[in-house]
Amino acid sequence: MSAVVLPIVAGVDGSEPSLRAVDWAADEAALRGLPLRLVYASLWERYEGESLADDLGRTSEQVTAEDIVRTAAQRAHLRRPGVAVSTDVLPEEPEYALVHEGRSAAALVLGTRGRSGFVEMLLGSVSLTVAAHAVCPVIVLRGSNAHQARAGAHGRVVLGVGEKGTHSASLRFAAEEARLRRATLDAVRAWRCPAHETTDHPLLAGEPARLHEQHATEILDEALKDAPADVDLRRRTVEGPARRVLLEASHEADLLVVGARRDPGHLGLHLGRVAHAVLHHSVCAVAVVPEQG
Repeated sequence: MSAVVLPIVAGVDGSEPSLRAVDWAADEAALRGLPLRLVYASLWERYEGESLADDLGRTSEQVTAEDIVRTAAQRAHLRRPGVAVSTDVLPEEPEYALVHEGRSAAALVLGTRGRSGFVEMLLGSVSLTVAAHAVCPVIVLRGSNAHQARAGAHGRVVLGVGEKGTHSASLRFAAEEARLRRATLDAVRAWRCPAHETTDHPLLAGEPARLHEQHATEILDEALKDAPADVDLRRRTVEGPARRVLLEASHEADLLVVGARRDPGHLGLHLGRVAHAVLHHSVCAVAVVPEQG
C-alpha cells in the first residue's frame, strides 16, 4: 500500500499578504515534491467582503469566494508550474477550518495581515490561534519583510532551542528545511546569568556566567545529538533573553523555527512567551512546530 501524500496547505483570503503566503507555500511544495492545497474559509467574508471589493474595484456582490481561490491558484501555477494545485471553499470560521485542515497537511502556511486596521487584528488572531492549536507545523509569514516568500535569500534556517532542549519534531523540521534549501542550520540557545549571582570579588568575577554558558552548551549538545549528518550545522550559545536573541537572529535568516509543546489536557493556547514574541516581531517567516509533552 502506497504512503499517503500530505499537501502543503495555504490559507487565503484575497489580501496581498495571503497571496505572498501562496508564493511561499508553492515554493515549499516544490521543495518537498508535494501538492499544494489552497483553502478559503468563506466566513471571512463577513469581515472582508466590502474592503476586498474596494481593492478589486467591484461591488461586494461581484466578489465571490471563487474569485479568491481562482486568483490564488493562478498565482501558484505561474510561480511553480510543476506543482499540483487544488482549491476549496469552506463555509466555516477560519480558525476552525485551518486547524482542521492541519490534521491532514504536511504544513500550514499563513499570512499575518489583512486590508484594514480591524482586519489586521483579526487575521493576526487567526494566525496565532492556528499556530497554537494545529497538529502540523505552521509557517507564519511576517508582513514587514517584502521578500519573505523568496526562499534562500540568506541561506540560513534558525532553530531556537528552549530550556528543555528541542524535541525531535522541531529538529527534524528545521533540518529538513535547511537540507532542502541547501542552507546552514543555525541552532541557537540563549542563556542569562541572574543578577543575584553576580559578584564583585576579583577571583570569582565571571564564574557564574561561565557556568550558565556551560549549562546552555550542554542543553544544546543534548538537543542536537540526533541531528542528521548531511546538514550544515552551526551551534551557538548567546547571552541574553531568548526573545531578543531569536529576533536578532531573524534579521539574517530565511526561516525561524520554534517548538510549541502540547498539553493534551489543556484547552487554551499552547504558545509560550518566546513563540508569541517571534510571531509578532520576527523579520523572517516563523515556523511553529508542535511537540508532545
